[in-house]
Order: sequence, then C-alpha cells, then structure tokens
Amino acid sequence: VMTNVVALLPMKGNSERVPNKNLKQFCGEPLYHKVLRSLLDSKYISKVIINTDSAQIKQDAIKHFENGVIIHDRPLDIQGDFVSMNKIIANDIERYSADVYVQTHSTNPMLQTESIDKAIELFINKATNEEFDSIFSVTKIQTRLYDKNVKAYNHDPKNLIRTQDLEPLYEENSNFYIFSKDSFNASYGKRIGIKPKMYEIDKIEAVDIDSPQDFTIAESLYKLLR
Repeated sequence: VMTNVVALLPMKGNSERVPNKNLKQFCGEPLYHKVLRSLLDSKYISKVIINTDSAQIKQDAIKHFENGVIIHDRPLDIQGDFVSMNKIIANDIERYSADVYVQTHSTNPMLQTESIDKAIELFINKATNEEFDSIFSVTKIQTRLYDKNVKAYNHDPKNLIRTQDLEPLYEENSNFYIFSKDSFNASYGKRIGIKPKMYEIDKIEAVDIDSPQDFTIAESLYKLLR
C-alpha cells in the first residue's frame, strides 16, 4: 500500500531576529532552498506544502520548485509573530489530505534527506507492538545543567561523575515532526501526539538558525561539510 507523505514547510515573510531570514542568501541561494531540496529528494515525500503570507516567498518557490510545491496562502487570522505553529499545521491539514505529514523549518539547512527518510520509515513501518503515534527529532544533552536559582538540575555537585555517565536529557530541536491527521486531532491539535517517539539526530545536523550568530555558524558548517 502506497503511503501518501506530504511535507509542511511553513514560512512567514517577517522575521524578528534575522531580517528576511527565509530568503536571506545562504551559501549562494535563499536559505529555505536547502531544506526544501532535502525534502524533495526524499523517496517518500510526494509534495511540499509552503504555507506563507509572503508574495516574495511564494513567487520564488514557484519559480524554482514549480512541480514539487503547493502554496497555501496563509489566512489573515493565523498571520503574525505570535501564532502557534499548531494552528498553521491545522490549516494545512484541513486543506490537503495525506496519510503522513512531516513538518520542518527553513531554518534547518543541515538536515539530511537520509534522516528524514529513516524517520518516515520508522513511522510507516512501526510494528503493531510499538505504541507511538508521532515522532519528533531531538538532540541528546549530557552536560551539567542548573536552573535559574543555581540549583543543580541533573547532577549531584557533591558527587561529580563524568558527564558521559550522566543520565541523558533530550532537547526538542525543531528539525522535524512526523504525525498523522488522527494523531494531530487526538492530541487536540498538536504535532507531538499523545504517545510520541523521540528520534535522535546529531548536533551538527540539528543546527537551527535563530539568530545572526546561528546563521554564521550554519553557513560555516555547510561550507566545511559539503
């Protein structure tokens, strides 16, 4: 049975910390082209839906990726900097039906097609005894952490064990989320379902651009590794 897998790549025109981030030149082309190409190279993803409020992004996507993308003009009531990503996903799901949705961000230029495909495979082929309804990517952290009151969070300062022996913690790195319409609705409109599974990806691949410094780091890594 062929599973219809669609990727969601939401992008707004305005960006607070890195102006015009999605279209900003990254190693010679707009930033979002990197992750979009990784999605289109997937052996499972049939289409990439770009939900945007930007005429510029829309024109650029149609010009460079005409056959691979579907544009969803973002409705006014879900535009702006404070709208939950889950509301934008809900809008996409309502407008385009698929068996599996993979949501990612333009700010993940290092994300590899291989990781996307392995995670989709895991989701599609999950054994009946595996009780997860969604997958989200994480980065493993094994370092000594403190809370705002300088209280040791995950270690005992009186008994310093090696950091590699600490119980690992996992950071949601926003690289990708995989879910179905059923899991999204069952969790009251959330991309991370009721019984999610974490999918670990390494620190370099998980680089997420949130600030001008991140942009510099990601671009340097990309040039170094490609």
